[in-house]
Amino acid sequence: MKFTKTELDGVILVEPKVFCDNRGDFFESYNEQIFMENGISNHFVQDNQSLSSYGVIRGLHCQTGSYAQSKLVRILQGKVLDVVVDIRKNSPTFGKHIAVELSKKNRLQLFIPKGFLHGFSVLSETAVFLYKVDNFYNKESERCIRYDDHSIGVDWRIPDNKVIVSEKDLLGLRLEDVTDNWF
Repeated sequence: MKFTKTELDGVILVEPKVFCDNRGDFFESYNEQIFMENGISNHFVQDNQSLSSYGVIRGLHCQTGSYAQSKLVRILQGKVLDVVVDIRKNSPTFGKHIAVELSKKNRLQLFIPKGFLHGFSVLSETAVFLYKVDNFYNKESERCIRYDDHSIGVDWRIPDNKVIVSEKDLLGLRLEDVTDNWF
């Protein structure tokens, strides 16, 4: 596996080594020992999976306090634009984001530590999104920043008339409205 640091401290792109032959292919998507050797020692406790259609934008989400989560995300089917936003108040990259295309074809994964918002848009007809988390879900600690917050400026690569967003995500805050330190 190849581990590549991104411009957001702690966010790491993971590229598995894929073995192909006439039967198909094989790769390890997670190996605790290799991840630990590369600075990721999180103990994952839950796997989550979603199926979404073209135009769906999920996010931008996080959990706060003692329920904050680190995530390891990847795509089983289709293609998404995966977005991570730094919301650590004292970080030099606070409010900055990265966007990485994850797909079944490229098999890339993204490790997202605590202190970041996460979301994705579906660029293919459908996408199956899988993510491992190192803490259990807690509704009371869930937070959401609007996907279209202009101060963050994400280009989700979906035309406005094709965007599909949940009611809950439409009720998200603007980054400038966050008055407390979530982490």
